[in-house]
Amino acid sequence: MKIIISGHHVEITEGINVAIENKFAKVAKHFPSLMTLEAIITVEPHQQKLEVSTIYEGATVSVNATDKELYAAIASAASKLEAALAHRKGVLSAKQKKKFEVEQSNAFESP
Repeated sequence: MKIIISGHHVEITEGINVAIENKFAKVAKHFPSLMTLEAIITVEPHQQKLEVSTIYEGATVSVNATDKELYAAIASAASKLEAALAHRKGVLSAKQKKKFEVEQSNAFESP
């Protein structure tokens, strides 16, 4: 999986890059059909924000995480993304398993 990392008001260091790749490696193992993952890091006073988005089975899935520590925000975003992808996978499998219901008609009843 290709991870594209960009930053607003922050320089993307090797440590940040490695931390993001390690946290999202588990997501890549559970959802091998993911090709790319876009991560945007924003640093504001007393707040680190991470926005992650990807395309899974034709739908865009994105999550946000905010924390005082950047690495805590990365961990939170990874768990939120995994939960969002699992939810999307459940929605898709539920649509496939939906039962076909036949509407009852009154054509055979006698007046």
